[in-house]
Amino acid sequence: MKPLQRFLFLVPLLTALWACAPSNEPTPTQTAIPVAPVKTPTPLPPTLTPTATPLGCLTQPGRVDQGIVQETVPPQEYLIYLPPCYDEKSDEHYPVLYLLHGQTYTVDQWVRLGIVKVADRLILNDESLPFIIVFPDDRYWNVQAGPGFGQRLVEHLVPHIDQNYRTIADRNHRAIGGMSRGAGWALRLGLQRWDLFGTLGLHSLAVFGDDRPFLEDMLESIPPESWPNIFIDMGESDTELGFNSLFEELLTQYGIPHEWHLYPGAHDEAYWSAHVEEYLRWYAEVWSLQAVEQ
Repeated sequence: MKPLQRFLFLVPLLTALWACAPSNEPTPTQTAIPVAPVKTPTPLPPTLTPTATPLGCLTQPGRVDQGIVQETVPPQEYLIYLPPCYDEKSDEHYPVLYLLHGQTYTVDQWVRLGIVKVADRLILNDESLPFIIVFPDDRYWNVQAGPGFGQRLVEHLVPHIDQNYRTIADRNHRAIGGMSRGAGWALRLGLQRWDLFGTLGLHSLAVFGDDRPFLEDMLESIPPESWPNIFIDMGESDTELGFNSLFEELLTQYGIPHEWHLYPGAHDEAYWSAHVEEYLRWYAEVWSLQAVEQ
């Protein structure tokens, strides 16, 4: 082999041997760059969205209790309808309706005619806001025994109810109505004590003889801004139709808001029971409209 060829042969061999030889230079130390640890987020507690707990009472009827005002002579007895959930919704206050029975009848007349069942149905079906109904006893209508029924009602029973039950104690949320003689009382008390009652229901109205000459004076004594809402109805065969028509004309003359309804029927329980639901819907509607206006 020629010298030049031997040199060219050895160069690659020596180069390979040199590359495989261990190096004496220190191997540089690699400093690890710190990496922030990945944090697994702690799950936040779920937002506590208040959910209304269904009340079993929303499917249950209201109840009728008995009560008595002992300080009157004679003691003033009454029944009272408390709407569904009255006990459970202890912060809620309610409009109150006083319903007076007819002459010779007893305190349970309205209940017998089905008004409590109608109230339950309207309230449980959300067709009416809930309300309280008071049924005062007027069994002593033909007995002279101490202060009269009207005085007992306005001076003792109304304050007693407002103090012992959760009523909305103002005239806009207090109504009075009645049938026959009870309607006569509702008219007298509603006009004389217009500061207490904002709504009057006069069903088969039998105006007291002592009141008939003074009805116009009673109406004139009420400030126009305080005129009550009035509902009057009766049967076409009612013996009181003549005078009630004159009274309705008087209301129209004074521009006092009222409804006048004349239906087939007489002055009896068959007529009243046929219209119980209409009466109750009207009272409830008055309160509903007032709630919207507020």
